[in-house]
Amino acid sequence: MIPPEMIVAGCVAGAGIALLIRELWPAPPDLGHALHRLSGSPRRRTEATGDHKGDRIASFAQRIPGVKVPHRDLDLVGSSVADFFRSKALLALLGLLLPAFVTALMVVTGVGFAIYLPFFASLLAALVLWMVPDWALRDQAKSARIEFQHATAAYLDLVALERSGDAGPGEALERAAQVGDGWAFLRIQDALARARVGGVDPWAGLRDLARDLDLPELADVADIIEMAGTEGAAVYGTLRARSQSLRTELLATEHEVANRDSERLTVPGTMLVVIMGVILGFPAIARMMSF
Repeated sequence: MIPPEMIVAGCVAGAGIALLIRELWPAPPDLGHALHRLSGSPRRRTEATGDHKGDRIASFAQRIPGVKVPHRDLDLVGSSVADFFRSKALLALLGLLLPAFVTALMVVTGVGFAIYLPFFASLLAALVLWMVPDWALRDQAKSARIEFQHATAAYLDLVALERSGDAGPGEALERAAQVGDGWAFLRIQDALARARVGGVDPWAGLRDLARDLDLPELADVADIIEMAGTEGAAVYGTLRARSQSLRTELLATEHEVANRDSERLTVPGTMLVVIMGVILGFPAIARMMSF
């Protein structure tokens, strides 16, 4: 007969694994999010989609000491506050239950534990898993910003070409944004569409997007085009120069990352050489020590 402890532990582990798979499984696209993008000039994803549950969760989380809602990173990667904290809560719950499950298996097999050991292990596992979504979001947002910077460099060149073809400032922004079909260009198109619907200048929409997503490179595009729209300045050379400087900055960042990765590979390579030397030299050394 199977002990009840093992049945309960198996049910808890199965429920935790099922919840984890459900959170990691790609969700279908939300049509409501796309429809609400053109309804005005929202700043936050929860405001744009009418996600009142996300607003309540964000308000509650901000009252907890040490908890910060990363609105900018969530907006950049296209995630909601409710989904973010749901993942954190589920992973923390899994961290609380996993040590208890392991302890139950140990008890059934005859291995004893002090009662306080699983308790502290559960708290530690819950704390670590609670922070996992923050670390993942930080990495995703960093990669997304780098990708957006590359798209901004291309967008600067496209706007400069449109301006050289005697297109107006607003028209140059609109035409250049329609050329690309990546997610970064789609965000720019949405920002320009919201500005057009709201009756404001297109560079104001770009500036709002740059402020919401913490993208100063996109704000540079808005500032340069604003000079052309308000002062009639010739900005072709300025746009091309800013594009070239942005590409230089991105190339320098990539070189720095490549050098850092190369330095990290030095330790594994050295350890591999040492291990191979020990393996090759051990028979001879053992033979010499036997005499």
